[in-house]
Amino acid sequence: MAEPKRVLLAGCADLPRGDGDEDVLLPALAEAGCKAEWIVWDDPSAPISDADLVILRATWDYAGRRDEFLQWCEAVPMLRNPASVARWNTDKAYLAELSAARLATVPTEVVPPGRLPEWPAGEFVVKPSVGAGSRGARRFAADDVDGACEHLAELHADGHTALVQPYQADVDAHGETACVFIAGRYSHAFVKGPMLSGAGMDDSGLFVAEKVHAEQPAEDVLAFAEQAMDTATSVLSLRRDDLLYARIDVVRGVDGAPMLLELELTEPSLGLSLAGDAAAIRMAEAVRELLDG
Repeated sequence: MAEPKRVLLAGCADLPRGDGDEDVLLPALAEAGCKAEWIVWDDPSAPISDADLVILRATWDYAGRRDEFLQWCEAVPMLRNPASVARWNTDKAYLAELSAARLATVPTEVVPPGRLPEWPAGEFVVKPSVGAGSRGARRFAADDVDGACEHLAELHADGHTALVQPYQADVDAHGETACVFIAGRYSHAFVKGPMLSGAGMDDSGLFVAEKVHAEQPAEDVLAFAEQAMDTATSVLSLRRDDLLYARIDVVRGVDGAPMLLELELTEPSLGLSLAGDAAAIRMAEAVRELLDG
């Protein structure tokens, strides 16, 4: 009997076994002939060199030390998604690049230290370009430019480039639709409620608590998510199946058309626990195909 493949799921010190979303994945990986265990990404004793594959899952403390995190990613022999994808995707300035590639995105102004933006006419959001779990993101009323300037100055003082975006009111009514792709193919979707409307932090302190539920996306939302996958992989010069996983967060604009809020390719929650065994099996099979390829 062949030895099982060793797969490591990378978490962080505050969530060394993730947030529970992968609990359904571990037995599916075992069924696929993989021995899976969790590691903390910056633990020097983690058995990286012995692994057949390392999967970024809950490395949600990287934002304050992104350079260190990316150096670690580049030192891992077999990482998914790859280190080059993590470097591109952990700075949300990628939204401007996707917009330039003619993908409908939430209008985004990138504001480096020393600059002021053109403030949107209505409600708007100011957030760091490098961040996870909505930390550092704040929503402002149209007439609260003073408060926004203060928050922007704090972000800049901490060395952050900021993003300024008009707030998408449709989120309050319908949330964000997260379309999950595994090995380039659509798997399942779930809806996340608004996170900038007074929601508190999770107990870990790493992300804003979310209300989520599984949902079949509307046809136009799914078609848009497919387009987003094609655009992103074209920009990255990758095939779709080079991405073990992807999460496309979609909202509707004022005209009702779908547009991209975020494209999560590094360490997103995939909603596996919401989608049940079928999604976990798809993920495990994709891992096995990758290892056998």
